[in-house]
Amino acid sequence: MLGTTYLPYPHWLSSGDNAWQLTAATLVGLMSLPGIAVLYGGIVKKKWAVNTMVMAFVAFACVLVVWVLWAYNMGFGSSFIHLGSAVRGTVLGKPGPVLDHLHEQDRATIPQASDLAGPALALPGSTLVYFQFVFAAITPLLFLGSVLGRMSLKAWLVFVPLWTTCAYTVNAMLLWGGGYWAQRGALDYSGGYVIHLAAGTTGFVAAAVIGPRLKADRESCSPNNLLLVAAGAGILWLGWNGFNGGDPYFASADAAAAVLNTNLATGAALLTWLGIDMFAGPRRPQFLGAVNGMIVGLVAITPAAGFVNGWGALVIGVVASAVVWCSWNVAARKLRILRKVDDALGVFHTHGVAGLVGGLLVGVFADPKMIEYPVVNKSGHGIVMATGAAGWAYGNFHQVLVQAGAALTVIVWDALVTYVLLKFIEKVLRIPLCFGAAELEGGDAVIHGEEVLPPEPLPPPGVVFETGVGYGSGIALDAGVALETDEVLEREVAAGDLVT
Repeated sequence: MLGTTYLPYPHWLSSGDNAWQLTAATLVGLMSLPGIAVLYGGIVKKKWAVNTMVMAFVAFACVLVVWVLWAYNMGFGSSFIHLGSAVRGTVLGKPGPVLDHLHEQDRATIPQASDLAGPALALPGSTLVYFQFVFAAITPLLFLGSVLGRMSLKAWLVFVPLWTTCAYTVNAMLLWGGGYWAQRGALDYSGGYVIHLAAGTTGFVAAAVIGPRLKADRESCSPNNLLLVAAGAGILWLGWNGFNGGDPYFASADAAAAVLNTNLATGAALLTWLGIDMFAGPRRPQFLGAVNGMIVGLVAITPAAGFVNGWGALVIGVVASAVVWCSWNVAARKLRILRKVDDALGVFHTHGVAGLVGGLLVGVFADPKMIEYPVVNKSGHGIVMATGAAGWAYGNFHQVLVQAGAALTVIVWDALVTYVLLKFIEKVLRIPLCFGAAELEGGDAVIHGEEVLPPEPLPPPGVVFETGVGYGSGIALDAGVALETDEVLEREVAAGDLVT
């Protein structure tokens, strides 16, 4: 229309913040697919690699559907269930879809957190919904590592949507949506509690309820491909820049600090784990140990990334790595309850224990001079640097108590929900939690009719091998062309013409 000016976005939207949020969300999504699928698929025995990938992709899709139909509003919507005052005690939001044009294109809001989240968001609703979705989706993929090699796909297809609805949404509302613990000042920058402590708790309880893997799978469980493990771990590490850097909801100074702190803690944790392995553990540097240290650092800094300074990040990485190393290598051998539960990939340690340690340490090292949202004074001139959260090291021991209370809530609620849901699936829905004997024995070939590396076909008739050191070694060539036949070789050996 002549004389009409078209705007690319409404006045409240920040194109830079929106672009960063979508980028950060994509980085987190890549941590799941292909990151965790490749990481876990490389760690497990070859016969479980396809099943691992299928369960990862299935969970990602399940959470997306549940998230937009009702779960997002349960974690970030208006108050639905609360303890006492709706303002101070919300534990769950009102379920409902977020698929209409207003939810997708209007300005994003978090009703319960309006007095906690700083300035009004400069993002459309669809950006916030998707950003929070990838966090919700990665959580089941993390605790998948506890139940690999035995949990049936049918049970998984039911459990993931139910757990997202009943457990994850409560965690999110309590700490991120302005619910009970958020109102009391609990700090969880990017999910040390909401995601990692929840995944460690859920994985441990699920592994206990479902039961162990086959004895042969437990005793012989060497990774099938360390190169895939390296690729998955690398995607996880760099993807974490979006995981922690996106949580202020702005491309801000605090987002940049969170990214740097994330990498500092991770590097320190990796080196700490590797050093302990070299001098106190197996007495040699091991790549899987380095990966464990890396994951511990990423997890432990997650609740603290934008609340602590660089020194705090380094200390958190070192302390968390040392604690989790002891948890995995000492406590797991001495404590009967840890010996009895077959946590396939040690999710209880690398995510549960690491998330708990990081969450408690932010209560110690939170620096009040680390400002998440600067405040502009009323006249509009200059910026007043508001005071950030203070930890015990800065005179506020109460923060440690708040962190402990929030952690206990997540542990108890998620353990209870996990147990009840699995028993409901098994006893009421009559869906077996574990694969049958033939499936456990055959793995991917029996369950999916696929294998990550199909067996090599037998050579066609008339083809022999350059070496005789077993099938598959050497180079196959046409018989009688490049290689002597056995008969000719025997004659030459007998005549002394061929030195053997």
